[in-house]
Amino acid sequence: MLLGAWLVGQYEPDSWAAELVKRRYRAAFFPVGSEAADELVDAYVKAAASSGIVIAETGAWSNPLSSDRATRRAALEHCKAELALADRVGAKCCVNISGSRGAKWDGPDAANLTDETFDRIVETTREIIDAVKPRRTFYTLEPMPWMYPDSTGSYMRLIRAIDRKAFAVHFDPVNMISSIDAYFHNDKLIRDFLTTLFPYVKSCHAKDIALADTLTVHLGEVRPGEGNLSYRTYLSELSKLPADTPLMFEHLKTNEEFDLAAAYVRGVASELQIPL
Repeated sequence: MLLGAWLVGQYEPDSWAAELVKRRYRAAFFPVGSEAADELVDAYVKAAASSGIVIAETGAWSNPLSSDRATRRAALEHCKAELALADRVGAKCCVNISGSRGAKWDGPDAANLTDETFDRIVETTREIIDAVKPRRTFYTLEPMPWMYPDSTGSYMRLIRAIDRKAFAVHFDPVNMISSIDAYFHNDKLIRDFLTTLFPYVKSCHAKDIALADTLTVHLGEVRPGEGNLSYRTYLSELSKLPADTPLMFEHLKTNEEFDLAAAYVRGVASELQIPL
């Protein structure tokens, strides 16, 4: 697997690649979006290639299930543009969430986990993929606790229903932990997911999760190593995937925090004798 992270700060293409190499990362989020000038996109691609950096993901973060027609259409166009960008730059995948039926684009809603919404996700994903017809990349949906895909089973159902070779899997186990059972037995969740969906996995996220001893139930995202996610299981299972599968740190505020996360994960990998 290839470790990667989002660099905090402003970097020109060459300094961006140099900073990734300095911090011993071998994968990266593509740092600009589809609105960037062609020359800048090409410069980042060249810098990554010359430094041996694999482009893991482009982000299509938006709500293509929005109940507002204009918001929905804009989101669909954004997803298509970012998928086209991913194909152009050779990213492993383009990532989005499926979307929410509620007011907040990534928030919970009673209608999210319904058959009607499942069918809308299928229709929406097909439209995005069929419009772009990617040849070098895949469109993926990051799991979420309150929208599809929220489990191994619902992800497999989507793969079968969408029925497009360009639809694949993004794995973020922390986003799937929404119960006490899943929290304390996340090793089983990880094994089940990767055993079932391993042929489709294109990129993964590295976070952690902690349970507070405050009523009622409070589960919060924390830096890798500060929570209960079984990184021994996670890395062991990821090591069975293709060697160029990215494992990407996210949501930290400084490069130094990313370094601490990377040090922890590299330490676990070293104990397991997994090259990283």
